[in-house]
Amino acid sequence: MGFWDGKRVLVTGGNGFLGKELVKQLETKTPKEIRTPRSSELDLRLRENCEKAVKGVDVVIHLAAKVGGIGFNRARPGELFYDNAIMGIQLMEEARKAGVQKFVAVGTVCAYPKYTPVPFKEEDLWNGYPEETNAPYGLAKKMLLVQAQAYRQQYGFDAIYLLPVNLYGPGDNFDLESSHVIPALIRKMVEAKELDMPYIEVWGDGSPTREFLYVSDAARGILEATEKYSSPEPVNLGSGEEISIKELTETIAKIVGFKGEICWDTSKPNGQPKRQLDTSRAWQEFGFRAQTSLPEGLRNTISWYISKGR
Repeated sequence: MGFWDGKRVLVTGGNGFLGKELVKQLETKTPKEIRTPRSSELDLRLRENCEKAVKGVDVVIHLAAKVGGIGFNRARPGELFYDNAIMGIQLMEEARKAGVQKFVAVGTVCAYPKYTPVPFKEEDLWNGYPEETNAPYGLAKKMLLVQAQAYRQQYGFDAIYLLPVNLYGPGDNFDLESSHVIPALIRKMVEAKELDMPYIEVWGDGSPTREFLYVSDAARGILEATEKYSSPEPVNLGSGEEISIKELTETIAKIVGFKGEICWDTSKPNGQPKRQLDTSRAWQEFGFRAQTSLPEGLRNTISWYISKGR
């Protein structure tokens, strides 16, 4: 029998950006059942809803999160800490009590310390405090690693913890109030081109570097880890490609065809100075490597946004 045969799978956040892609890929593996409750149906901040969600489930893939870009993180640090921590902690506890066979906690690159040697190695995760603007979110998600390791030690609970880098792709969140850098830049560039605007403004000075993982690669990596990985150690999921925000902005402008000026608002924060993951553990442990290059992924995402995303 294959891993997924006869399995009932709960995917929290299964109607979100990453969740929809993961569920689409999971359907090809034909498990017995896939549950994707919406937050309007089951608010996982309430313990009794976590209990309902995991009843009769074999595998939990916990993607649900309250998340956003730098502006959103600065405006709502309390919500981001409480909502993300309480959802994950209660869900894992109820899953353990219900006899769930496998729990996959999907964390965030924001859990890493602000000044981490590049590329980020999993063993550096505790060597400092996260970048201030996203620390409440990053630490809330990081607590699930502590919980997973503690539950494995005390209860023999098969919980794993994955650290995906910033995701992007078709179906992303393009709301400028809460979006991450790639969808925000795409929307700004497309609208500026259509309105023939002479310039756009971008936060910071363009110097920070980032790594991005295409959404279909991320979903594949999570499913491969679910099938093949069972260990207390966290695992990075990334592409291995690093790019500065300045170069990223210029690349998107070129693909979109925006020829106006790019004005850098240095009164706004840069966020973490550098962000790139060491992805060797994912390759060694369950054979995962990203397949989509950044230029290809950007072209796909821009095409999707222009045709369907508005």
